This record gives sequence, C-alpha cells and structure tokens, in this order.
Amino acid sequence: MPPVVASEPLRRSIREKWRKIWTKRSLMGLLLGQFVSLLITSTGFSSSELARRGVNAPTSQSFLNYLLLAMFYGGFVVRRRRRPLQINWYYYLMLAAVDVEANFIVVKSYQYTSLTSVMLLDCWAIPCVILFTWLFLKTKYGLRKFVGVAICVAGLVMVVFSDVHAKDRAQGGPNPLKGDLFIIAGSTLYAVSNVGEEFIVKKGDRVELMAMLGIFGAVISAIQISILERNELKDLNWTAGVVLPFLGFVLAMFLFYSTVPIILKICGATLLNLSLLTSDMWAVLIRIFAYHQKVDWMYFIAFAGVAVGLVIYSMYMMSKFISKKEEETAQVAVATDKQDKREDEEAAMGNLTGGSTAVVENQSSGVINQQPCSVTILPK
Repeated sequence: MPPVVASEPLRRSIREKWRKIWTKRSLMGLLLGQFVSLLITSTGFSSSELARRGVNAPTSQSFLNYLLLAMFYGGFVVRRRRRPLQINWYYYLMLAAVDVEANFIVVKSYQYTSLTSVMLLDCWAIPCVILFTWLFLKTKYGLRKFVGVAICVAGLVMVVFSDVHAKDRAQGGPNPLKGDLFIIAGSTLYAVSNVGEEFIVKKGDRVELMAMLGIFGAVISAIQISILERNELKDLNWTAGVVLPFLGFVLAMFLFYSTVPIILKICGATLLNLSLLTSDMWAVLIRIFAYHQKVDWMYFIAFAGVAVGLVIYSMYMMSKFISKKEEETAQVAVATDKQDKREDEEAAMGNLTGGSTAVVENQSSGVINQQPCSVTILPK
C-alpha cells in the first residue's frame, strides 16, 4: 500500500482543479445550460407533435422566430443609432440563408424519423464545426478531442443502423433513413451557421448579429413560404392542438437564440455542449411517457457512445480553458512584477539624480564663495 503522503499532493491538486471549475459562474452556466437543453427538447416535442397531426410547414415555424428576433434586437440597434453596420450586410444575408435552410431541413426530418433520432443525430454538428473551424478559422485541436469526435460519430452510425433494422420501425416514422439523412444535412448547415456566427461575433456585435439574422431570416422565410407552403397554410385547420405546439416552438426558439450567447459569455462552448447532451435524455423520456413508444435497445448504446465522446471532447476544452486562464494570470503577475520593478528603478534613478544634482550645486556654490574678490584700480 503506497504511503498517504504520496497521494496528498495529487488530492490537493484535484481539489484545486474542482474549485476552479465549480464556481458560481460555472454553476450559473450549468443552470442556463439545462434551461437551453429543455428548450431544445421542447422544440423537438413541438415539431414532432405538429408532424403527428399532419402539419407540414417547417419554414412557417421558423418565420415567427426570426420576426421576433428582428423586432426585439432591431429595436436595440435602432436606439443605438450606430452607423454604418460593423459587418457588411451581405455576410448577414448569407448567414441567414444557411440558418433558414438548416431549420427547414431539421424540422422537415420530423416527418420521416423519430424524435429520439433527431435529438441524437444533431450531434453531427460537432465534428463538422471542428472541421470548418480548423479549415477556415485556423483553430488547433489535440488528439484527445479527435478521439472524442470519433466515438461520437460511432454512436451516430449506430442510430442510423438502429432506425434501419429495428423491429419497431413503424413507430420511428414512415422513412427513418430519409429522416436521418435530413437531420445529418441540417446539422452540417447548423455547423456552417455556427462557424459563421463565431466569425462575425469576433469582428462585430452580438445584438447586431441577432437583429440582422432576424431581419434577413424573416425575409427569406417569407419568400420560401410563399413558394412552398402557401397552399399548406391555406388548407390548415388552425385548432388548439395545432396553434399551441406552433407557438411553443416559436417561443422556445426565440429563447434559445437569446440565451446561447449568454452561456457562451459565461462559460464557453464546452459547458454548453455538455448541457445540451441532456436534451437526448429528455427526448427519450418524452418518447416513452408521452408517446408510449418502445425505444430500441441500440438507442441506449448509441446514447452512451455519444455521451462518452462528448465528455472526452468537453474535458479537453475545459482543461485548455483552465490552462489558458492560469497562463493569463501568470502573464498578468509577471507584467505586474515588471511594472513594479520598473517603477522602483525609476524611483531609485530619480533619487540618485536628485542627490547628484544637489552635490553639484553645493560644490558650485562652494567654489564661488571661495574665489577672491579682486578689484582693479584704474589710473587717474
């Protein structure tokens, strides 16, 4: 048995790490993260309920969310009277187009596959974000993070395999494979949207981003509705069973778009990804208790694989975040020491200069006092 003294420094180091992680700031991030996780689950529940009632209007569901974003955040931008825009308008237009189509494809996937598959397969956005940030934003990643992504992808493959071969396929949707491909395509577009938002936020303003995303998103959605969903909305029977899930989806999406930047500011994307992981658990519970459906056993294996992969991925980012904070603290301490040393040297030089000046003045006055006073008498 090893001595207790040998393990004491390790225990102390672990306690210090946990104190740095579990602060009031991180706990607030966890609470907000679970709030966002429930919002994501509620959007999935609303979309699944609308699909079950035969409502096929994915763009219309997102239109009101963009309209709310434009009205709410646009008011702040107008009050600021900041002109011109910090980012060129066509960047916002391209970002809004990608975001609108991502929402369209993801909501459309609920027509073909199960709620659980959608909630698990949206994790495909993580490896896509890593690839795009590595290619375009030159972000560096370690081996541990790639291992986590590989385990994540393995879990996603199992979800697709389960949808294709499960005995209760009919409960998962009319065409599970098509729905799974839709959600993978939508998650890829979400990754493009997230990387674009990260690029814009680093150069612009978060409120301006939300306002312009809402404005252009509402315009693009309105055009798409007039082309693809005009007849669907005209023939739709607006009962309470349709209106309530519709409004619930819009409210949850608006709160989600508004809360995520706050979480990113408090604790970063790592804790956000960990928190969103629990949305899969809520989705399984909804499928079991609300829809009274059976869940294939491979879902739980896939969920475990996705969970392990995301934890490994997030642990790397958390350790990197802590190391960065410690490095910044050390740099601040070194800079402070250098500043104090420089001030002490300047003070010492000032005292030395002042003392030398006083000595020179005293010596000069002494020489003047010692000089004889000679008087020249001119001849008369």
